[in-house]
Amino acid sequence: MEEKQHKRRVHYSGKYPKKFEEKYKEQNPEKYADTVAHVISKGSTPAGMHISIMVKEILDFLNIQPGQQGLDCTLGYGGHTRKMLEQLKGDGCIYGLDVDPIESKKTVERLRSFGYTEDNFRFRLINFAEIDKVSEEAGKFDFVLADLGVSSMQIDDPERGFSYKIDGPLDLRLDPEHGESAAERLHAITKEEFIGMMVENSDEPYAQEIADKVFSLMKKGDPMDTTTALRAAIENALWKLPKEEKDQAIKKSCARVFQALRIDVNSEFEVLYKFLEKLPGILNPGGRVAILTFHSGEDRLVKKSFKELYKAGVYSDVASDVIRPSAEECRLNPRSKSTKMRWAIKS
Repeated sequence: MEEKQHKRRVHYSGKYPKKFEEKYKEQNPEKYADTVAHVISKGSTPAGMHISIMVKEILDFLNIQPGQQGLDCTLGYGGHTRKMLEQLKGDGCIYGLDVDPIESKKTVERLRSFGYTEDNFRFRLINFAEIDKVSEEAGKFDFVLADLGVSSMQIDDPERGFSYKIDGPLDLRLDPEHGESAAERLHAITKEEFIGMMVENSDEPYAQEIADKVFSLMKKGDPMDTTTALRAAIENALWKLPKEEKDQAIKKSCARVFQALRIDVNSEFEVLYKFLEKLPGILNPGGRVAILTFHSGEDRLVKKSFKELYKAGVYSDVASDVIRPSAEECRLNPRSKSTKMRWAIKS
């Protein structure tokens, strides 16, 4: 029998590793708590980890009681789910949903390692636009959470193509096993459609200039299939800006363009609209829902839905204004700065 060759674990190539796959300490937070705590104290998010946002505000509003049934529509790293499970004190159940087959598998294993079994935590690999199908199986829910942000694990992994800061394939799919990648999408649409996408999805002020440059490069044979290729095109499009404002403008435009593509590739507005439409039907009377949004387009949809359904008597109460993370949370976790929370209570 052939002896299996031992594969050495990837080690740091220095004190401060640059490659995602070298940061194994940060990707194993339970084992390397000191390393993780040090990274967080500097206002950074450990590689491969996600810091849950506005946990106290969410728990204060949801007011979870033992014996209730809840739904986390976007499981992600599982931080919110774990805190909500703690509130149940072993009596009750939470369903967790996600479309990402890569990260959700790790999260389910992590939650199982904490002792949460099928009795109190059940995972379904499904888009939260299909909450009605989950409710057909599970019944109605007493509390629901939807965190609409992209998880830090996805952003930090270069193979997923979510960040313009790291070289990788221009993918941006939450479920990389289905649908078109962002690169494929760019080659399938017209320049006018790309301009409209940037304006509608992220209010990009330089949409025309960026589209002109991207499509000019693609016409010359540039495949525009990596994150760095798109970033370089954006930088090239804005090179005439005054020196004192160029760097910041490029950084903001990169973030907005990647956001616009991600929203389009994952049909995020359409998914959110379906979710909001089906939401009242899966809530028990008095059921509570909290939604975290991260840009104005999402927040407008949530605000409009809650307001209209409150007027119709479907909700007995809704948030009169957004709730934002504290200054201390924003300091410790800069990725929380754009977060807005809205809530509603079923009549």
